[in-house]
Order: sequence, then C-alpha cells, then structure tokens
Amino acid sequence: MIQQGLYEQLINKLISSKLNDLDRDAFYISETPIDKNEAAGILSLYLCDVIRLALNLISGDESVEKQIELSNKIITLLRDELSKEEFDENLITTETRILSAIFSKIDARYSNFEKHLKEITPYTGLSQSELFTGNNAGISLESEIKKEILSSDKINFLVSFIKWTGIRIFENELLDFTDRGGQLRVITTSYLGATDLKAVEFLSDLKNTKIKVSYNTNNERLHAKAYLFCRNTGFHTGYIGSSNISRSALTNGLEWNLKVTTKEVGHIIDKFQKTFDTYWQDEEFELFIKTQHSEKLRVALKGERITEKHDPSFYFNIRPYHYQEEILEKLEAERIVHNRYRNLIVAATGTGKTVISAFDFKRFRKQNSGAKLLFVAHRKEILQQAQATFQGVLGDNNFGELWVDGIEPEKYDTVFASVQTLNNRIDLWNISKTFYDFIIVDEVHHIAASSYRPILERFKPNIILGLTATPERMDGENILKDFCDCIAAEIRLPEALNRKLLCPFQYFGVTDSIDLSNVEWRNGRYLPGELTNIYMQSDKRVREIIINLKKYLNDIYDARALCFCVTQEHAQYMAEKFSLAGFKADYLVSSRNQLRGELRTKFLRKEINYLFVVDIFNEGVDLPDIDTILFLRPTESLTIFLQQLGRGLRLAEGKDCLTVLDFVGNSRPEYDFDGKFRALVGKTNTSIQKEIEDDFPHLPLGCTIILEKKAKESILQNIKKATSFNKAQLLIKLRNYQHQTALPLNLKNFSTFYHIPLQNIYKKGNWKRLCVLAEQTEDYPTNNEKEIHRTVKNTWLSCNSNSYFKFILSLAKKDFGINFDYFNKEEKAMCLMLHYDVWQTAGNFNSLEESIKKIGENTTLTDEIIEVLEILINRIDFIERDIRLPFSQPLKVHSRYTRSQILAAFGFHSFTKKSEIREGVAFSKEKNTELLFVTLNKSEKDFSPTTLYNDFAISETIFHWQSQNESKPDSGKGLSYVQHKENEKIILLFVREKNKDEFGNTMSFVFLGEGNLIDHYDSKPMSIRWKLNEPMPPYLWKDSAKMAVG
Repeated sequence: MIQQGLYEQLINKLISSKLNDLDRDAFYISETPIDKNEAAGILSLYLCDVIRLALNLISGDESVEKQIELSNKIITLLRDELSKEEFDENLITTETRILSAIFSKIDARYSNFEKHLKEITPYTGLSQSELFTGNNAGISLESEIKKEILSSDKINFLVSFIKWTGIRIFENELLDFTDRGGQLRVITTSYLGATDLKAVEFLSDLKNTKIKVSYNTNNERLHAKAYLFCRNTGFHTGYIGSSNISRSALTNGLEWNLKVTTKEVGHIIDKFQKTFDTYWQDEEFELFIKTQHSEKLRVALKGERITEKHDPSFYFNIRPYHYQEEILEKLEAERIVHNRYRNLIVAATGTGKTVISAFDFKRFRKQNSGAKLLFVAHRKEILQQAQATFQGVLGDNNFGELWVDGIEPEKYDTVFASVQTLNNRIDLWNISKTFYDFIIVDEVHHIAASSYRPILERFKPNIILGLTATPERMDGENILKDFCDCIAAEIRLPEALNRKLLCPFQYFGVTDSIDLSNVEWRNGRYLPGELTNIYMQSDKRVREIIINLKKYLNDIYDARALCFCVTQEHAQYMAEKFSLAGFKADYLVSSRNQLRGELRTKFLRKEINYLFVVDIFNEGVDLPDIDTILFLRPTESLTIFLQQLGRGLRLAEGKDCLTVLDFVGNSRPEYDFDGKFRALVGKTNTSIQKEIEDDFPHLPLGCTIILEKKAKESILQNIKKATSFNKAQLLIKLRNYQHQTALPLNLKNFSTFYHIPLQNIYKKGNWKRLCVLAEQTEDYPTNNEKEIHRTVKNTWLSCNSNSYFKFILSLAKKDFGINFDYFNKEEKAMCLMLHYDVWQTAGNFNSLEESIKKIGENTTLTDEIIEVLEILINRIDFIERDIRLPFSQPLKVHSRYTRSQILAAFGFHSFTKKSEIREGVAFSKEKNTELLFVTLNKSEKDFSPTTLYNDFAISETIFHWQSQNESKPDSGKGLSYVQHKENEKIILLFVREKNKDEFGNTMSFVFLGEGNLIDHYDSKPMSIRWKLNEPMPPYLWKDSAKMAVG
C-alpha cells in the first residue's frame, strides 16, 4: 500500500494504479496539474531516474557499449521527434571515455601535466555534491579548497569576517591563482571587529583582486559564509556553510559546509552567482583600496571591538535606500503631476522620515541654488538631530543654525527653530512671506494646530513638507487640510523592518471570547460606549488575557507592556483588575495628564509593567524600551493601528523583538482585517486571504505572525465577507450608502468609504449600471456598455500612464468628438491604442477617427470614463519619463501598459490588422527594434526555484534576462543580441511582476526603456545582462531585485 504523507511525485502508471486502489472516501488525495513553465524540469528529472534504472539493468562484459547504444537511441528519437538536427551533436562516441582536462602545451608552466592535473583536481571531483563535517573519515575542507582555487578561473568569497590565520592557509594558492590571471572578488564586513586588517590588505594587494567591505553593521549584518569557484569549462562548484576564513573554521572547528556543483544542482550555483553579483552592485559594500581605505577600516574594526553603539541616524548612506527613493519620487509626483506643494509624509518614529526630508531638500536645492530652509519642531533634541541629519546628507558640517532655548542664529537662511520660539517672535520678525523657499514641520501631530498654523499662514514658500506619525488626532484637528487633504507618502513598515530601522515583531492573533458582530457600527467604527460595556461586564475576559500573557510572554512580571483600551473607563478598569491580580499596573488617560511624567518614569524603571492607555493618547509614552503591545480592543483606523504598533517597534539595547498580542473575536464585516495585515506584510501580488491561509510566507525579515485557530477562522471569514461579496450585496451597500454618510454618492467616495477596490466593483458591473440597479440614478441606453465595462475592468485598471490617461480624459471631456487632422503622430498612435482598448479588433469602422467618435455616443458612459480616469490619474505616484528614439511612439518610460497597447504604440497593430504576436519578443524590421516582454515570476506556483531567478534586477541599472530556449550566441537571434550595438538594433524592455495580479487580472508591463548588452553567458537559452539607460522605477525594485534584501 502507498505510504501516507507528502509527495512531489509525477503520477505514472504504477502510482496511478496504487491511487485507484485507495478508497477516496477514506483518504484525502491531493493532485495538482504540472505548471507549463515547470514541465521540462519535472519530466527531465523523472526521465533521468528512469533511464538510470534502465541502464543499471544492463550487465555483462559489453555493458558500457550497450548502455551507450541505448543512450544514443534515445537522443536519436528526440532528434527525429523534434526535427532538430543539432541533437546529433549530443550523440555519444563509442569510445568510453570522460574528458578530464585540456591544457595548452605552448609556453606551458608545467612539464608533467598528469602531476599538475592531480594537484589541482578536487578529491570530490567537479560533478558530485558533498557535505564536509570535519569528521575523521572525510576529506578536510582546507585541502579541498586549495585544489578548488588552483583549478578555477574566477572566485567569489562572501564571508562576514576574514582572519589572517585563515588567509595564510591559502596564501600560496591565491598568489598562484591571481598571478596566472584568475579573478578574485571578496565581500566581507567589519562586523564585531573580527576581521584582521592585515588579511584584507593582503587580498587587496593581489593582482586581479577586488574586495568590498560593509561598515554599516548596525543595519547590514552579513552572516553568509560562501565560496564560489567558476571555471571556463562550465564545471562550477560552490561551498555554502558555517565557515568564515579563519584557521579554526577551515581546519578543526565543528563546522558544516555543503559543496554544490553545476552538474547536480545548477540552479543553486546560478542563484549563488546572481546573488553575489547583486550584493557586489549594492553601494552598502564599499570598494577597499589599501592606500585609501586602510585607516577607515582600522577605525571601524576598533570601534566594533569596543562595542560602540553609535546613533543609528549617523549610519544612513549618503545615497537613499530604495524605499526612500520611492517616497522621494512620490513627493516629486505630487508636485509635478498633481501640482500639490504642501506635502505630508506619514511614518512611525525611527523610520527615517527626517532623512527623507533632507534628501528632498537636497534635490530641491540642486535645482534652486541658495534655497532657504526653515525646519520647525517642538523639542530642542529633535532640532539638534535634524540639523545633524541634514549636515550628513548635504555633506556640510556647517549647515544650518539652531533657534531654540535662547540660542540665536546669526543668519536666518537655514534655521532649525522651535515652534514656541517662532510664535513668540513671529509678529516682530522682519522677514517677508516669500523669504523661505522650503519649510519642514516635523512631528506635526505633537504640535497643536493653533500653534503651527500661524507659521504656515505667515509664510508662502515653494514647498511645505509635514512629517508626522499620526495624521489622525484625538483633539479633532484635521492635519490633512493643511496638506492638500491627502497623504503624499507613507514609509511602510515592511521596508523599514527589512532595513533594520525598526525592531522585528512577533504578532500573535489570540482568540477572543467576545463577539462583536452585533455591536453597532457608526461613522466607520464601533460605538465606543457599547464596546466598553461589553468588555467590562465580566471578569472572564480579564482572566483570559492573563492566561494568554502567561502563554506567550517569557516573564509576565518583567515586561514593559503598552495596552490599548477603548475608553478611559476601560483603561481604568483593566489597570485595577491587573493590580488586583498581582501585577504592577496603572493607566494613563487625559484626565490624569498631570501624572504623565511620573507614570512614564515608573514605566521606564519597570515599577509599572502594564500601562493601559486609550487610542493615540500616549505621546508622552514614546519609550523605545516597550517590548510588549496588547490590543485589547479593535482599532478601526489603519493609521492609528500602525501608530500604536509603532510605539513598540523602536530599536533599543538588549531588545530582541516586540511581542504583540491582538485579541480577535467575531467582528463586523466592515472591520478591515485585510488592510491591517496588508500593512504588516507589505507589497505582494497575492491576496491577503492567501497570505493568511499560507501562514504569511512574505513577512519582513525576522518577523512572525501566528494566528490561533479560531482567530484565524474569524479573520478569514471576515475577509471573505468583505471581499467576496456578490452583486446583490454590493447593491445593498449602494442603497445604504446615503444612510451612513453625508458624502455625495460617486465612485471615488463609495470605493473609499467601504474600502472596496475598483477592481472588485467592476467585477460586478460598470458603475453607472450598478447605480441604476440600486435605484440610485435614472436608467440610460446600453450602447457601448459592454465594451466600456470590459475596457475599464480588464485594461485601464491594470495599466498606469499619466500621459495616456490624460490624453483619453481630454477626449472624453469633448465627448470624443475629435478632428484627426489636428493630431500629431504620437496622439494618432494613442488613438490606435484606445481603439484596441475598447473594440479589441481591427477595423469594423471606416476610419480610426470614426472608431474614436463612436466611443462618445453614450454620454452617461462618457461621464463614467471621466470619473474613472480622474481617480486613476489622482493615484499616480511616480514620474514617467520621455525616451529618445529615432522614430515616433507615445509610450513613456516607467509607465505601465498592456501588451496590446505596446504593440499598437510600436506599429505591430495597425487599424486594419491586429498583430498575433504572443511570444516574449517582438521584432520590428522597419524600426530595427526588438521589444522584450519579461515576466519576473513565470510560474503560477508560489515558489519555483527553476524559473524564479531567470529574470531579475542586479541593480537599478543592470537587468539580468534569460533569452528564449533556442537562442545561442553564435547564430540567429542570439547573435543579433550580441551584435546589436554594431547593427544599431534597439532593445527595449517591458517588465511585469507576474502573469496575474491579486484580483486575477492580467498584469501589464512596466516600460524600462532601452537596454544595452554588457555581457552574456550560456547558450540555449542565453543569459544576458542589459545596462538600462534609465534607472528602473523604485516601485518595481522589490519585485525585480530578487537577490537583494530589503
């Protein structure tokens, strides 16, 4: 009988018959279809086992000859079935020999080649993998690596530290290797001061050697120990394990190291090489040149050894991180695309929003030399830190002057001033309204609006930038109205966690016995009074909370726990109950504001272990040492939830992680679990429902989310209700909308109020028709309805281009009444794109002009087009860029387009004929231009090691691409890539993350612009590295840079 358990077995006749013998009522049997992108790998592995079994059955004196004969028959069959004569090249010669080496005898360094071959050939060979454990019977790692060095052409070392005692072991081999032209690259760090300066200096003196060092060990802690040995013959080997370059690790330490080979696990070697190349391009690792950097490394190593812990703010790179680049581009888009110059950045404390403001000002000053800056905050220490940050980013230790606590600036050009000082002087200050070009208001949420608003009204700068952790305030003041009623950018937690700017969290979703599904919901939240009554009606819930504290906390009497309650009464109740249970507990609410300082001190000293607070009234409890957060109430506002969570995410000495206990009961369907977990997981192309079902495989580094069984069921049920509603339920929401809000009913308000993505609305029908069915508007004609609905649902919601959307919007506002003669070539091309967006077929009209005019026949649907496009344009948060080509086309670099739009833009579609190109490349002979359509994750599986790492970004300007299977560098298509520069052939890259997005819609492609070949390797398929003329957009970086971290 077949064994129970997990399999990944191709079902053959034997397995099929065994499965047929099983009672399907008694056994659960899971079978999945083969992914087309995985089929070749799966089938070839299976055939390998079958052929090996068959060949082993052949015995006797002539067994080898018979095995070769049978093998050649298989190869011949493949040749004949595929009609590919080149398979003849794979036929095995009848002589039974293995090629071991080829050496030139001309000017040879060795007279005895057999002896030389023996000296350099690894004992374990080049084809088989091996595990080195330092056992008595095994081969020593030291002796094997010596041979690997002597037989390699290129070597890459990736280690956290290098000792001279380790380098000394390989000194002669490394000298021999580099003297004969071998290329050595080493990446290491100053971590813990363990590296020996002498070892790094020795390596840097070797010929053909480059070494890079990371000094930023607070945020970049490289722990990998890996060695890659590349050979021009293609027989690469690698060692991955626990050994750094030290004597003990390489000789007698209890270290495990796995040797892998291209011939056995080629995809591991391939990933190793690509990951190393990605690290090598990362500016975190700085090139070490002995004459220039020895002193810098010496100081860094000394500092690490005495365990100095510097202020994290001084560890930022002069160049922004990728997630910071994304925010800077969003700020640029706010100003250039949307003409909004009062911008608000929302971010948890400690995530680097001041750094971003400094980079933002740096860019502004580059375009506006002599720009004057006013930086406003409410505390002296914030102003001092901000000034230091700006000095570091701008590279000017004399930048800016303080104006606080009696410190007076000599000049007012660049001032870091307290809000109190400014308000005291503002009426007497003889400065014009336009004196300052750039004003930054830090920690806006701490400053009463009545105190900072006069400053904003007093000056009229080019840009006002607000920084806050809390745009929603308990005092009722609306910060957003001072910043164009929108948040320009948010520093998302996952990016900050991956960059180790925040402390990792362990989040436990604990089953709550309280059922909230019938609690009244008003104005987007539960009624606080009703929640308070439910939570305080019985001590049962308090007992359950304490039981779970014992379950999840290491020591319940040694915690610094911030506990969020629903009202002041609830906070007082919980503090009293905890005190009665023997805990050191207290509560801080607005009515006890006079005790804020005292309670804060007690909390810091652990004279209080559990401090109960309400909502965001905890600004005086900004303690990095908080190690536990208890959510004892549902937090409806995502912003408030993230701000509350952020209270515990501050880095602190000796703090390993933040423990979060969120008590989850049955909830109303309006409660947004989806948004909460999306904020914790970050950007993925899978739905949050799937993330939860799969136990969160894409969390930030070091973070964990564990949901108890019933809590998980409640959350999934809630999300399914919220996202999987049917058309009838959507119509009910439309009818109830007017009873739940005073906002006018339109697509934008409806989508925002109910947190329903446009994609989910359009799955049920087009907006105007849904409003008719819900009796919210009058009926209208149905002509063009099917086509417009399909266009919005399948095309416009999947693409993203400011110029293209604005062009269509301009036509729609004229009811598509165009005069084609007035259009230039690019506008005519966009009309063709629009024709295929709506009608999807060639022709059917007398002219393209007639086709476009037909779209505007239904004025109701034209209004809907305007409404949709205005929403989509308002969401654009990147800058699209022009590209210079020797021909006209309308697409912009960094914008996202469907395949059909791209083919229309480049003339593959014409008005009378639709192109049938479906491959990953499209070549225009007329334009001598080839378009590469790249899907980063080709497989429908969640993780596919054989296809996942074919196409990826090595850096912002270097993209690794794998060609079609038939391409080889010496002929045909492959040769045209190699020679594209001399033949003036243009290569344009279009990249998308995967085939389908989280809504099940076909994903569109981001236009990366022109690529030029750097180098290539392999054949059938080829691997090519393209140099992009324009750095890829920050928003695509995380999905593209598969080998990078963070």
